[in-house]
Amino acid sequence: MTHSMEDEVTLAPDRLNKLIMEMRRGVVILAVLRALGSSHYGYSLRKRLAAIGLEMDEGTLYPLLRRLEDQGLLTSEWKLQDGRKRRFYRISEDGETALQQMAAEWRKLNGAIEQLGEKT
Repeated sequence: MTHSMEDEVTLAPDRLNKLIMEMRRGVVILAVLRALGSSHYGYSLRKRLAAIGLEMDEGTLYPLLRRLEDQGLLTSEWKLQDGRKRRFYRISEDGETALQQMAAEWRKLNGAIEQLGEKT
């Protein structure tokens, strides 16, 4: 199938952003589980993720943490730090199992995509 210049369609930025957000959704779960191998409260986790290039707003992170805890993948406890009560999260045993399986699937998918090459 060949395309002429007239056939090319420019992808609107909002449409592209939706595609990227959809792709990131699952990856963010993997990143959060991996990052919570050590205990973090929401803001410290957000800073850690941002430091490696995974920016996330509070409206995404906090509901995700609650959902992962409800699913048994995280545990949490309230601790006093710097004079404030903070909820600290950590990956659970089930979360570790899920992380291992998700990471293996990520490597498999990433390898398959790399084999396809990049269209430039």
